[in-house]
Amino acid sequence: MTTPYLSIEKVEMTFTVGAQKFCALREVDLGIAKGEFVSIIGHSGCGKSTLLNIVAGLTRCTSGGVILDGREVSEPGPDRAVVFQNHSLLPWLTAYDNVRLAVDKVFGKTKTAAERHDWVEHNLRLVHMAHAAGKRPDELSGGMKQRIGIARALAMEPKVLLMDEPFGALDALTRAHLQDTCMEIQQRLNNTVIMITHDVDEAVLLSDRIVMMTNGPAATIGQVLEVGLPRPRRRLELADDPAYVRARAEVLRFLYERHAPAKMAAE
Repeated sequence: MTTPYLSIEKVEMTFTVGAQKFCALREVDLGIAKGEFVSIIGHSGCGKSTLLNIVAGLTRCTSGGVILDGREVSEPGPDRAVVFQNHSLLPWLTAYDNVRLAVDKVFGKTKTAAERHDWVEHNLRLVHMAHAAGKRPDELSGGMKQRIGIARALAMEPKVLLMDEPFGALDALTRAHLQDTCMEIQQRLNNTVIMITHDVDEAVLLSDRIVMMTNGPAATIGQVLEVGLPRPRRRLELADDPAYVRARAEVLRFLYERHAPAKMAAE
């Protein structure tokens, strides 16, 4: 059996609030191959972001652990870059400088200044934002800011790109454009991606596998769906594709029949 590139092993997370203990995650086991795009989907409160933060090293799990490329994850590191729903750009820096800041931090001792400059420009081109290199965040649209955030993350050359609802705050058209960009980049770089989403169509369109979480508390993995659609994928061609329709229906069935929120199930 092939050893997973990223292995989430028996992860549990319990929070203590006053005298009470709250179990957010229970017995989460997941292996992810190198170059795989995995989406995590589930209702609010199912521990998706908590799990992503554990993989990022931002949160220490109560028990279990995460192994990436043979090494245990115990703290944040440049081998795991995170793209949040909020772009988190520094407002006083240009788009170029926001990306350059990360590049200097990661490659300050291994690349020359000229190489770092070229690398920043390369990653801006990758997300189609070279034309906006000199603009500050308040001069950019929401989608453009998120592109810069993705460029900054990719410029770190992470082993795993972690995305926490990266398109959730965007309008539908901008979201679709960024989804297409993500597919294009993943096809070109073959990078390993874990993305949290609430959007079923987004999960099916982008993913190799979809991890469906049960409801919290004590949430765990309820089902893992192999999407099985060939790449490259084009959304218009997939609209009536039987495999796409089946995958979408399977996720909806899990979310709204087998694991509907308690309030919805009672209605």
